[in-house]
Amino acid sequence: MSRDGSSGLRHGWTTGACATAATTAAYTALLTGEFPDPVSIDLPNDRHPSFALARESLDRDGASAGIVKDAGDDPDVTHGALVSARVTRGDPGSGVVFRAGEGVGTVTKPGLPLAVGEPAINPVPRRLMTEHVTAVAQRHGGSGDVVVEVSVAGGAELARRTWNPRLGILGGLSILGTTGVVVPYSCSSWIDSIRRGIDVARAAGREHVAGCTGSTSERVAQELYGLPEEALLDMGDFAGAVLKYLRRHPVPRLTVAGGIGKLAKLAEGHLDLHSARSQVSFAALAQLVAEAGGGPALVEGVRQANTALDALQQCAAAGFPLGDLVAAGARRTAEGVLLGAPVEVDVVVIDRAGTIVGRG
Repeated sequence: MSRDGSSGLRHGWTTGACATAATTAAYTALLTGEFPDPVSIDLPNDRHPSFALARESLDRDGASAGIVKDAGDDPDVTHGALVSARVTRGDPGSGVVFRAGEGVGTVTKPGLPLAVGEPAINPVPRRLMTEHVTAVAQRHGGSGDVVVEVSVAGGAELARRTWNPRLGILGGLSILGTTGVVVPYSCSSWIDSIRRGIDVARAAGREHVAGCTGSTSERVAQELYGLPEEALLDMGDFAGAVLKYLRRHPVPRLTVAGGIGKLAKLAEGHLDLHSARSQVSFAALAQLVAEAGGGPALVEGVRQANTALDALQQCAAAGFPLGDLVAAGARRTAEGVLLGAPVEVDVVVIDRAGTIVGRG
């Protein structure tokens, strides 16, 4: 397993890479009677990892192989999950047909890169599995006409901790990956889910979506505007991901909702709101207060505040609308990223209790 030279963290492998390896091993066994263990696959960017088999089974109808996913040092919900593929012979000329096994979801809403009714095995993993099936067939005299059923042990339970239910992917997880490699803390799957959430909302004809930093702000936005679940985007810290995707795929209206701390960072121009990657600038908050006519004592109090909530409380005691100022600043940042895309933006700022403390 390789390490990122800058962080020292181990890279991992996607569910798509694991499914490709399991498929390769199972089809090889179906044609030869022997499982390659470890099994090697070819990934983009000239990577050729090998995977040890955790499970294998061969009978006259087909072959199955299973691989335990290693996500490296990324906090991936599927780390340690058993990803399996069962390969059986298909009809002549059918090519590779994919099926959702236990723990793999099925697409039930339009807007995703897969048709409704298809197993949630994304296009790149499908391509990788198909290429490896073709290579195995050429090596061992097979036709390449197979049915590949992918499963993930415990996947239905794990899927509840993902966006899948909201995206209309029911019954389990998605088989994901573009390069086959999991980069620690890149949060690529979260960002991809944001994009798919926008796609699903657009396909459903939604004209108003809400990017929310957490469950409390999501509840507030939903109650405030009566939005259906598919219009709610679990933005988390990735404001930039929402705005940049909407710039290319606009929806008429966007509400950004979140706590005072995260939206203060957005107001200052930060697009990644995670505490490890951006900090609240109390100098910038103090400047906002000063420019809006706040007195010297209040300006200095905000500059010396311990937290954004502390600054908010000081301003509230002085009857000063810091929340509205932050909302207006966050809206300006959002509009700047949208670069004139036809998206009307409003911002809702809340405190920890879920009380609205600013609109803009």
